[in-house]
Amino acid sequence: MTSAAAGSTVWWSPPVRTRGGLNPYQYVQVNLREQCSWVHREEKTAATEKAIRLVRSGIAKCRHSEPLEGLRIETVPKALVVGAGVAGLRAALALSDLGLSVFVVEKAPSIGGWTGKWGRMFPHNRRGSRIIGDLEKHVREAGHVTVFTGARLIQEEGSVGNFSVKLGLANGEIVTLNVGAIIVATGFDIYRPKTSEFGYGEEGVLLLPDFRELVDSAGGPLEYAGRQVKDIVYVYCVGSRQSSNDGNGNLYCSRYCCATAVHTALCAVERSPDLHQFHLFRDMRTYGKYELLYEKASHEGSVFVRFDEEAPPEVFPEGDKMIVKAADVLDAGEDIEIPADLVVLVTDMVPRKNDALIAALKIPTDGGGFFNEIHPKLRPVETAINGVFIAGASQGPKTLSESVASSLAAVAKGGALVMKGYVDLDPHVAVVDPDACTWCGKCAEACPYGAIEKVKEGDKEVARVIDALCKGGGPCVPACPEGALDLKGYTNGQIRSMIESMLKEAV
Repeated sequence: MTSAAAGSTVWWSPPVRTRGGLNPYQYVQVNLREQCSWVHREEKTAATEKAIRLVRSGIAKCRHSEPLEGLRIETVPKALVVGAGVAGLRAALALSDLGLSVFVVEKAPSIGGWTGKWGRMFPHNRRGSRIIGDLEKHVREAGHVTVFTGARLIQEEGSVGNFSVKLGLANGEIVTLNVGAIIVATGFDIYRPKTSEFGYGEEGVLLLPDFRELVDSAGGPLEYAGRQVKDIVYVYCVGSRQSSNDGNGNLYCSRYCCATAVHTALCAVERSPDLHQFHLFRDMRTYGKYELLYEKASHEGSVFVRFDEEAPPEVFPEGDKMIVKAADVLDAGEDIEIPADLVVLVTDMVPRKNDALIAALKIPTDGGGFFNEIHPKLRPVETAINGVFIAGASQGPKTLSESVASSLAAVAKGGALVMKGYVDLDPHVAVVDPDACTWCGKCAEACPYGAIEKVKEGDKEVARVIDALCKGGGPCVPACPEGALDLKGYTNGQIRSMIESMLKEAV
């Protein structure tokens, strides 16, 4: 038995052996191909000398290696889903189908997220509220799902397979849960332009979500502020693919905006067949099957005008109209002015403010502020924290179908982890020499995963590594002024012996 966190059961697994009877953690590979022969093709004598030194250092490391055994942790057959939008609800339903108990925590007073507020959605034209209603019905019938609304995750302890989480409910009550895996699907927010950005703040300038609501609620021809709407101008990439000195813009593309705006224009022309609609865009990104929406909008009378990113449109009021000025790149840069009853700013997705959640779960974020995966191709829904997965638009801008696909990927990973009953972790973890340790706390400060704790040993306080949380990155090792920490499999003795053996000259 070894150290654990939050009462999780952790033990070293039975001795690892191969058919050759060798411990795999004592295997050392010297890569002569990529590190020597391929990179020194024209220097055979020097390459041979380098190869000899590499082999010598590998032997030195192997000589000082010790047999290690894998770390095994029992898993709790329960899961927590943070967020009750489409991605969160779909993940909860899929986990329930696997026979797991699922807890869903949603900070809003009701479930559904953005999708629950929207009307018809592309490409199937189903109403968002209907989609959420169907999901809620299935979740209620599942029997293994508990939903907490108006609640927040305020604390997390433990490690993969056995997390202890505390939820703060709206009535002030604190609920403690034990789960084996956590799926974070907290969704997104809408970019809010600063005042006067593309006319924002003027009457007659709406954000795309507000215009969608106007279209969905219209029982007949579109009206705004008591007047019938006849001319609409859409300004694309508001907040996307732009930088701002005050940090108000985002460099990334939100992907969903183009198809959403085009689909909304199609819905609008159904309400008012005589509408004049102008789409001012930088690049039209209705990718995949959404290209059909673009073609249909063109046939329905929408006019697409491309502007240069260096010369974005200008929007200002004039009388009872909004005037939009732009240079049409597709027409030799000719300047145009369009009087509009409504200007719709096609805004992007931005990460939701989750400071408390990030602090509790220690999930890393990318340059845009979205949750960051380990690898976009090889491990697309896994985070640096074992047992914590990300799904939906919390990871980055996604359409509805893409959000559901990522949530099911997270379910596949999380479900496989807890249903097995245990999880094996790499034994390359840090270790403390209690005789040398004087507990100054610098190692704990250096560890980004909270894997080092202070314990009492005899008559003094020393550091102890929580094996289940340690990632083996080793920032604690050089931080210790007493040299009391080492890293199994990559000890100071091994590294020193490798360096010394490489520096030796042949006799």
